[in-house]
Amino acid sequence: MENKQFCQSCSMPLDKEELLGTEKDGSKNQEYCSYCYQNGAFISPNMTLDEMKLLVKEQMEKRKIDQRIINMAVNSLPFLKRWKPVPVS
Repeated sequence: MENKQFCQSCSMPLDKEELLGTEKDGSKNQEYCSYCYQNGAFISPNMTLDEMKLLVKEQMEKRKIDQRIINMAVNSLPFLKRWKPVPVS
């Protein structure tokens, strides 16, 4: 099975080079999509996990994606790098 890479903010598949976000130097970021991350920063840095869940759900519903797939994508969000709690030392 192919090892798919997903945006670590919104869970979108990163299966095309043009979907990759960018760093300040213009290089491609391998962890985040261009809808979430550009020029070395998140586009919506203050977005909450709940806001991202709503956005992902709305965007997938617009594309008429099966509800089971939408639920899987939304439920995966808390496990992505951007949303994982930072351990306290």
